[in-house]
Amino acid sequence: MNIGLIGLEKSGKTTIFNTLTGRSAEISEYVSQKAEPNVAVVDVLDERVMKLSELYRPKRTVHATIEFVDFVGVSAGAADQGVFSGEAMQMIKSADALSIVVRNFNDEVIDQTHGAPQPIADLETITTELLLADQIVAERRLERIQADLQRGKKTPTLQAEQKLIERVVEHLGNGGPVRDLALNPDERKLLSGFQFLTAKPVFVILNSSEEAYAAPGGPAEAISERCPVVEFAGNFEMELSRLEDPAEREAFMEEFGITESAQSRLTTFAYHTLGYISFFTVGADEVRAWTIRKGETAVDAAGAIHSDLARGFIRAEVFTYDDIIEHGSEKAIKAAGRFRVEGKSYIVQDGDIINVRFSV
Repeated sequence: MNIGLIGLEKSGKTTIFNTLTGRSAEISEYVSQKAEPNVAVVDVLDERVMKLSELYRPKRTVHATIEFVDFVGVSAGAADQGVFSGEAMQMIKSADALSIVVRNFNDEVIDQTHGAPQPIADLETITTELLLADQIVAERRLERIQADLQRGKKTPTLQAEQKLIERVVEHLGNGGPVRDLALNPDERKLLSGFQFLTAKPVFVILNSSEEAYAAPGGPAEAISERCPVVEFAGNFEMELSRLEDPAEREAFMEEFGITESAQSRLTTFAYHTLGYISFFTVGADEVRAWTIRKGETAVDAAGAIHSDLARGFIRAEVFTYDDIIEHGSEKAIKAAGRFRVEGKSYIVQDGDIINVRFSV
């Protein structure tokens, strides 16, 4: 899974990026000329993986990962100037999800340049920019289709695409994101090539000051009516993540009412909000966590491991994390009748342990 961090200039995206990844990317109160995004991959720390590793004692243990991409801040009215296009933005178009970072903190320098924090208005601005960027892409494609039709290239496929893109243009023009369009599988497949930004799952990170964090009547509740939201005290939690003494870190967290690290909270939030689950493969060589979307099948899980497994899929041998913890061994699981053989259409559940049988 990879998540693109986007937001207006000086929203504190890079502070959030550093908090989540443990990196030390440069932060500035002033305008930066940096165009390349910051990128980091972090492990999804899942206690189940460690328990499985204790049981199997493999040669290596591999956690699932999340890639965070921190993009340059966006200026209002910038979508038609190429902010959501070009080489750098191909990364954001390939992101699995977008996280909009909005500012909920005061800073003397930033306030002078960008005004007081207005998180709800900032969210509306970014949402409008995403809609505009997609509308430009859709309208340009529609123009090319119409030109092809006028030249006599009147195929059923092109006519079907024309009708679909016309729906997209109208929907975007009415302020609706592509993800809210009712689409059949063929239409989704056709639109996937456009990598529309508003087709992606989106959630908000509310970047608050220590004083504003979790304050009654804060903007988090209003934002949650529009979009899933998670709140961080960005600067405080970045400094917290850099403390080397675990006891000192835990003391500060307890004092501030934080029960988990920012990375752990966002991972849990992202999995739940974006509809991801984890399944595991186990053995003497490797214990590994894999990430797929909720509702995907055994064949999808096989493909997440390797395309050959999906192509030559025969069956999936399945038991659960809870099974192995309760019974202690695969032999005991089989004796208890908890070992299952599933076919291609089996819907994988969070915590499944899967061994794929295949032939290519």
